[in-house]
Amino acid sequence: MKTENGKRKTENDVVQQDDKPREHCGVFGIYGHPDAARITFFGLYALQHRGQESCGIVAADGARVRMHRGLGLVPEVFNPAVLDELPGHLAIGHVRYSTTGSTMLINAQPFVVQHGGLMIAIGHNGTLTNARAIRCRLEAEGSIFQSTMDTEVIVHLMARHRRGNLIDLIDSLAAALAEVKGSYSLVLSTADQVIAARDPHGFRPLCLGQLNGAWVVASESCALDLVQADYWREVEPGEIVVMDKNGLHSHKPFPPAPPRYCIFEYVYFARPDSLIFGQSVYLVRKRLGAALAREHPLTADLVMPFPDSGTYAALGYAAATGIPFEMGVIRNHYVGRTFIQPSQSMRDFSVRIKLNPVRDILRGQRVVVIEDSIIRGTTTRSRVKSLREAGAREVSMVVSCPPHRFPCYYGIDFSSKGELIASQQEIDQIRDFLGLDYLGYLSLEGLVEATHLTHQDFCLSCFTGDYPVSLESDFSKTCFEDDVCSASHGESLLPPVCERWGKGEATKRRNGL
Repeated sequence: MKTENGKRKTENDVVQQDDKPREHCGVFGIYGHPDAARITFFGLYALQHRGQESCGIVAADGARVRMHRGLGLVPEVFNPAVLDELPGHLAIGHVRYSTTGSTMLINAQPFVVQHGGLMIAIGHNGTLTNARAIRCRLEAEGSIFQSTMDTEVIVHLMARHRRGNLIDLIDSLAAALAEVKGSYSLVLSTADQVIAARDPHGFRPLCLGQLNGAWVVASESCALDLVQADYWREVEPGEIVVMDKNGLHSHKPFPPAPPRYCIFEYVYFARPDSLIFGQSVYLVRKRLGAALAREHPLTADLVMPFPDSGTYAALGYAAATGIPFEMGVIRNHYVGRTFIQPSQSMRDFSVRIKLNPVRDILRGQRVVVIEDSIIRGTTTRSRVKSLREAGAREVSMVVSCPPHRFPCYYGIDFSSKGELIASQQEIDQIRDFLGLDYLGYLSLEGLVEATHLTHQDFCLSCFTGDYPVSLESDFSKTCFEDDVCSASHGESLLPPVCERWGKGEATKRRNGL
């Protein structure tokens, strides 16, 4: 991405369009297709909603590995000429929104290393909660890290476990993954194989498909649909799948663990045309709307979403209540992640450039807005204000999940309580802050029931504060950038002491600042 004067855009140039939670990443891989890189490009295009900061593709032909990565959206980073430079019958790809490590090209994935004559590329969806402690230990033992991503820890551990090529690659991967904690759905590649792996709790989705005899792996089934691959099954929690010239091989090196699927994939992250954790996302969201109608039956003239969030829950709410469904605001689909900064006189410009109210629909009406979530509340407040300015007589809002009161440490970028409005205010206070006549949230029971699964199947920590995998103290998105790891253990029972450059981002986030 470049600015008007031709200079490269930096992280500070990016203007976020809303205060929605940011998904971490999406991964894609294919083995056995003569145009693997191009198929991977389209797979990443379908997964663009999972990460918009950077993307990359690594392709191989059995002997040589080639890579291209860049900051920006998939069609900004790749074009036909670039794809022509990535020949081979296998490829993996990655789209990224950073949950550890900031937005720099060095943190773009797939991440590629060479060890013992073997090129290994890795793409990671999720967050490793003990990566900081492992990195401190490895650095004290002489390892040199190139990035500030937790993902790099995995390849360093693999190198340690390979022991001069004496240990099989899959065994070394299994040994490395046995040391890490947290969430991961991974794709890896060498010059002649593609590997997929999912953490034992299955926090993040990962599925398998087939395309004319080629094996395909993707974060969501919508990517399989775009490349016309047939959905086969999910990569099971704790499973390592190898794709090579001999076909597909499944390894299950870890003891069984209870599932802890991220329920927010159903609420917000996954595309509605995907199949996630065995269920249609579209149908789950419609059932969330019907559950909202049972718990918050309101009298109104119309039901509407703020597109695209809440659209399918709004359809379910309207169907259950009989209140007409309308698109009370229209989305400008051609707004990218960045735009020229407006003048101060153009107030709420960032809201209005994306969503424009339809005044003839809203004027004098009692409106129920269906939202999928409220994280910080700042953008929602501006949107509610725009509805009132368009003439809405009453504005109520119901949200298709419970209040977010706790940080997520498994791959969603709201990792401090200070970022969550519901951790600081009661519902009536949030209602008043947003300028609403009524505000209601779906109960946890209603949320889980709509999935047709059970409480025991999900990670619900952002609602309950009950974290299924242990956490490091001072964990944050930029914890590696905040730390300088000392080589001295001293008398501590912890890994090498991590000293700080003053009060870093991790401390601020821990304290909710």
